[in-house]
Amino acid sequence: MQPKAITLRGAPLGGARFPAICAPLVGRTRAALLAEAAVVAAKKPDLIEWRVDFFEGIADANAVAELAGRIKAAANGIPILFTCRWHLEGGEKIGLSQTEVVSLYRAVCESGHVDFIDFEMANEPGQLKEVREFSRAHATQLILSFHDFERTPTIQELNARFARAEQLGADIAKVAVMPRGMHDVLTLLAATLQSSQSLRIPLVSMSMAGAGAVTRLCGGAFGSALSFAVGQNASAPGQMPIEELDAALAILRKALGPSR
Repeated sequence: MQPKAITLRGAPLGGARFPAICAPLVGRTRAALLAEAAVVAAKKPDLIEWRVDFFEGIADANAVAELAGRIKAAANGIPILFTCRWHLEGGEKIGLSQTEVVSLYRAVCESGHVDFIDFEMANEPGQLKEVREFSRAHATQLILSFHDFERTPTIQELNARFARAEQLGADIAKVAVMPRGMHDVLTLLAATLQSSQSLRIPLVSMSMAGAGAVTRLCGGAFGSALSFAVGQNASAPGQMPIEELDAALAILRKALGPSR
């Protein structure tokens, strides 16, 4: 069964390479972000993620939306993923309520400057519905995500998380978990394979930290459509430089054959 690629405007993200590669931006100031965006774009990832929870000006939604446009220009055609990671799922602590975070997402979607947004599926049902509605209205794809920085849930729980994202109307389901040993890494990969074969939407999965780094290399073989790499700065434990990840994925794709 062919893995499900993330698509954008009718074409697979990353073209012929699967999984696609995403590099984060974590600058805290406007100047730092624009400089970082230029450095990262030059390394040609398939997707650039702006982790706005690192940004010190996050409280001004209009300014954030305007800066998203500047980042889009600096990205030189590379699609943009906008993420305000909740601190309970590994993000920075910010001075905004979740209601204000939803308003921030709305402003950015309305700006038309981003292609994808990432929102945690643990948020309140009303907020999930609202984000789903305005992301669709502005042709922005919605990633619904789950992160556990303490442990790896059972394979049944992981499959349920993937399925829940699809049930909630996600365009893409994402799960990231922390392993306590290599058995947990196998659990994450097995759940990815099972869910990628049973669900209609693309999946993104990773096991974090050193033990989980292998999933950033081979996750695509199990159905994960996206791997995160360091362009200039990391946004999560276990990410490796984009040049190293790209080279390793090329070797693995060649070994797996043209279907990958």
